[in-house]
Amino acid sequence: MTHRGRRVAGTLAAIFCLVWLFPVYWMVNTAFKPRPEVMTATPHFLPAHPTLDNFVTAVGQPQFLTNLRNSVVVVTLTVVASVVLGIFAAAALSRFRFPGRRTIMVVILAVQMLPGTALLIPMFVMFNSIDLLGTYLALVLAYVATVLPFSIWVMRGFFVAVPAEVEQAAQLDGASTWAVLTRVLFPLVAPGVVATGIFAFIAAWNDYLFAYTFLQDQSRYTLPVWLASFTNPHTGTDFGGQMAASVLFSLPVVGFFLFIQRNLVAGMSAGAVKG
Repeated sequence: MTHRGRRVAGTLAAIFCLVWLFPVYWMVNTAFKPRPEVMTATPHFLPAHPTLDNFVTAVGQPQFLTNLRNSVVVVTLTVVASVVLGIFAAAALSRFRFPGRRTIMVVILAVQMLPGTALLIPMFVMFNSIDLLGTYLALVLAYVATVLPFSIWVMRGFFVAVPAEVEQAAQLDGASTWAVLTRVLFPLVAPGVVATGIFAFIAAWNDYLFAYTFLQDQSRYTLPVWLASFTNPHTGTDFGGQMAASVLFSLPVVGFFLFIQRNLVAGMSAGAVKG
């Protein structure tokens, strides 16, 4: 690429980053503004009188700690189930030859193409018929059903990329099938595990529709539903409180990604095949 081309590409990348970051900046900016500054017709790009009152209001909501606990429970179960099931399914589809294997992969890909809203009503009817509505299990099953196809496809690619000779060498050394999976293949596909874990975490943490539809009880709602409590049909929307709550809601995702990013690099290094 020529010098002029690099400058054009760098300029476009900078513009894209600014456009992408502006909503995040405005959310944080609004979170520290007192209500008169939030409601003024003239935008203030920096708070004239910064305050933490919005954060106090957000944390002081009656259901905050309860909904936070609910989100942690649901997200943890979703990530663990998606990763574990995805590993075994991807290993089976990449390492074993059995009738219907290609059909299963096509079905998994077809399910991945379906939007989540298309599965909402069938899941609601199914969970209602087996008395699971209002339980964490219903929500976890819904999340796993939407995340698992992606997990399987991503991790299958990592399993396929591992040379069969590595597995055969371990078997010649006397390693069992379980030992090959846990001690040989798992370190090599660790980046795929991390990628699917991030996807499952974000999908479960950010979801509003499934949580609001399946839980049906304020004491069991997750944090995305809690964010809607800052909008009242009589008093309007507390924009400052809602932005402060959004900042608090975003922190675990950012922290989880930064923590996992270090492990992603470590997993890629641990998975390197030495000659």
